[in-house]
Amino acid sequence: MKLDTLLKLAAAAAMATPLAFAAPPAAAQSNTVRAVMHSDLKILDPIWTTAYIVRNHGYMNYDTLFSMDEKLNVKPQMVEKFEISGNNLTYTFTLRDGLTWHDGKPVTSEDCIASIKRWGARDSMGQKLMTFTQELVAVDAKTFRLVLKEPYGLVLQSLGKPSSNVPFMMPKRVAETNPMEQISDFTGSGPFMFKRDEWKPGEKTVYVRNPNYKPRNEPASGLSGGKVAKVDRVEWLAIPDHQTAVNALLASEIDYIEAPPHDLLPVLKKDRNVALVDYNPLGNQYTFRFNWTHPPFNNEKVRRAVITAFNQEDFLKAVIGDADYYKTCKAMFICGSPLESNKGMDGLLESKVDNAKALLKEAGYDGTPVVLMQSTDLIVLTNLAPVAADLMRKAGLNVDMQSMDWQTLVSRRTKKDLPNAGGWNAFLTSWVAADILNPVMAGFLNSGCDKAMFGWPCDEQMEKLRDQFSRETDAAKQKALAEAVQERAMQIGTHIHLGQWYQPIAVRKGVIEGIPTAPAPVFWNITKKGN
Repeated sequence: MKLDTLLKLAAAAAMATPLAFAAPPAAAQSNTVRAVMHSDLKILDPIWTTAYIVRNHGYMNYDTLFSMDEKLNVKPQMVEKFEISGNNLTYTFTLRDGLTWHDGKPVTSEDCIASIKRWGARDSMGQKLMTFTQELVAVDAKTFRLVLKEPYGLVLQSLGKPSSNVPFMMPKRVAETNPMEQISDFTGSGPFMFKRDEWKPGEKTVYVRNPNYKPRNEPASGLSGGKVAKVDRVEWLAIPDHQTAVNALLASEIDYIEAPPHDLLPVLKKDRNVALVDYNPLGNQYTFRFNWTHPPFNNEKVRRAVITAFNQEDFLKAVIGDADYYKTCKAMFICGSPLESNKGMDGLLESKVDNAKALLKEAGYDGTPVVLMQSTDLIVLTNLAPVAADLMRKAGLNVDMQSMDWQTLVSRRTKKDLPNAGGWNAFLTSWVAADILNPVMAGFLNSGCDKAMFGWPCDEQMEKLRDQFSRETDAAKQKALAEAVQERAMQIGTHIHLGQWYQPIAVRKGVIEGIPTAPAPVFWNITKKGN
């Protein structure tokens, strides 16, 4: 049976029993990495959505002006050099020689300006940067300036943002697409090229090496440095059943699983032909997101009741299970990071059900249903919503949990429709730690009303605190402001952080090597040995 047929069967069945794959000719696969990612790719615009599978697609197909290395330092990427004026108001960027789009046309300043503007209209950190920006202007084909209204301390950190939404550069004609609409032209300049003609949602996504990509002449580090495509082809295969994917890896029919289920890690550890790679040592953070625009979560006391009813351990045990791969952490800005703090967290996330019930009574909660969206096809998210529903029901909330696949949830969470007419009240997701290291990076803290991310919190005081953080350069004062942000977030209920967790990649040992240590799974510098 052909591989394509088998993939269709796997996608349709999602069976618990193994499904063997017919191995393709060795010569055809000797320099092809066959990977199973955490989700199928159905959206192709990495600016339109924060979904990590689309971010991963972005790193394959596009490039960035700056990027973050393994030590979280921001380094030039497409930029050759940059200058900052003495008054810290003007940043002048010059692009590297030899940068071209996949269609052969040169990358220009105008392309980059349009890309920054489109990203800045959607991304939380980009939006904040744009409020400080007076103008973006081209000097010549390779040089452009960003002029600020007042000094802003996070310019480079914004342009080097490592995760969703990443400021990927696109041709001007593409970047001029309305930020609220998805792009239809997928021309990039990255180390791989997306093969739209081979893209079959539900089956596979294909990338091929970009022969004209010019890597930086320096070692790779994190998401920065020389991005060298060392394989000719990467195939993302859609195998929704996790046991099937694991069995395929054990049988050497695939090479790579981005997110093997934690309950199957012991099986993988025992196999001498499999290696588990901790590519993202900073880990991830689970999050519960409120929708402020509809009852009951348009009421601050109802949101605080949920924070009071929740605890982190229940979520982490239900999804991860193995304490080697999770830890409770009340610090919103990640335990182990410079801004770690428990300020404002006393008595919260401890499942104090009686206190939660009292808050609901004070709020006048009338039994309005909470439409809770549950993602069912991502194993690291599936069990979160049932735990949330149970804890909310114990507090006295009427919960309507609605199940759907992740891509449907991603599309639905952008809608402001009434919850009983296709909208929603809450959902759960996960952030990579590198996305949430400070109050400006953390997208769910954006409280700019209609300009905020889905959930649309609206709080002038929070925005003032985030602005103050962005202007501050003293580390001690930054820490104090971050603590003030954390306290405010818990008071008004922008979202709830539900603990940290860690996810290794599983690969064929001795076959796949060179996986970069980075907050996103990337395929440059990876080699494949043998078949």
